[in-house]
Amino acid sequence: MDGDVTQLLRDQRVNAAAAWLVVVMLVAVTVGSFVRGDLLWTGFAGAVAALALLPPVLLRHRHAMLPWEILLLAALPVVGRLFATLPTTGNLAMYLSVAAIALIVSVELHVFTPVRMTPRFAVVFVVIATMATAGAWAVVRWTADLALGTTFLLDPALSDHAIEEGLMWEFVASTVAGIGAGVVFAYYVRRQIGVERVPGEVDA
Repeated sequence: MDGDVTQLLRDQRVNAAAAWLVVVMLVAVTVGSFVRGDLLWTGFAGAVAALALLPPVLLRHRHAMLPWEILLLAALPVVGRLFATLPTTGNLAMYLSVAAIALIVSVELHVFTPVRMTPRFAVVFVVIATMATAGAWAVVRWTADLALGTTFLLDPALSDHAIEEGLMWEFVASTVAGIGAGVVFAYYVRRQIGVERVPGEVDA
């Protein structure tokens, strides 16, 4: 798989319009979550929105947006949290989103820093980052439960066994999502190589 992951940045008006709609949705969720006092989701949605806005801000070109499909995938937990009825479904949505965020980060590192990533390495990065995030997310929720008295992970209504089993299923979901997203992204990047590039700032 040859090429350059920077080619996922497009200068296409239709893509930009769809991507901006996703950003608007993320900003709305960020504000709504903050008003409700849901700080974890405020931080999550806000971070994804900030990553999505980085290319057009730094390149000073409103059409220099990542593919809207990837941004929508990164916003999946917002949709999954609203509509998912099964915990595993919600977990898969979360970690598919993490995979999309990892790809976004790999592209932006390649474009805006001295780091250079081939598409193949970017896919490996997506898989590893998705699996690693499962552990980090568990630690964040555990810390919030201890410090703030929340029940993100340590739910008094559940036995220790049930909590541990639920956590293990989350790790399974993250592994499945990471590997699946890695395969999909490998195909997606191969298809996108050669699409129209953003303006000359990217090539500088």
